[in-house]
Amino acid sequence: MPKSDEPKIKRWIPFLAKTVKKVDKDTYFVGHSIGCQTILRYIQQAKGKVGGVVFVGGWFTLSPAVTNSKEEYAIAKPWLKTPIDCKKVKKTTKRFVAVFSNNDPYVPMKNVAMFKKRLGAKIIVEKKKGHFSGEDGVKKLPAVLKGLLKMML
Repeated sequence: MPKSDEPKIKRWIPFLAKTVKKVDKDTYFVGHSIGCQTILRYIQQAKGKVGGVVFVGGWFTLSPAVTNSKEEYAIAKPWLKTPIDCKKVKKTTKRFVAVFSNNDPYVPMKNVAMFKKRLGAKIIVEKKKGHFSGEDGVKKLPAVLKGLLKMML
């Protein structure tokens, strides 16, 4: 994504739209963290159906560890405050998988219920994977591949 250290809705959504061009039933998305927000916002405006989406460390709300830092909150605030129309999102597909870690320092576990309620997502909770980064020692995540392949069948 462009300027990944400064993720902005007005920059990232058009970039994703330009990259994808056209969605259809064979289009699948996999996103991590703020990338999940990007996918949600993109598909709520997409013209057409998508095959499915896998969210990894996705969020509707963040922990105080993020929101208490001025710099990090300045990045997160537009993403947190700009609503997502989950009804529109659900019109694009019914296939959602959301993968969470039980010790993610940024994504509170209440997001599990939010993804389930708002999107009807199938939930997978991994143990001790942090925020699914290389710094957390996560180099492979078989649950993502499994979730993606399952929705493609």
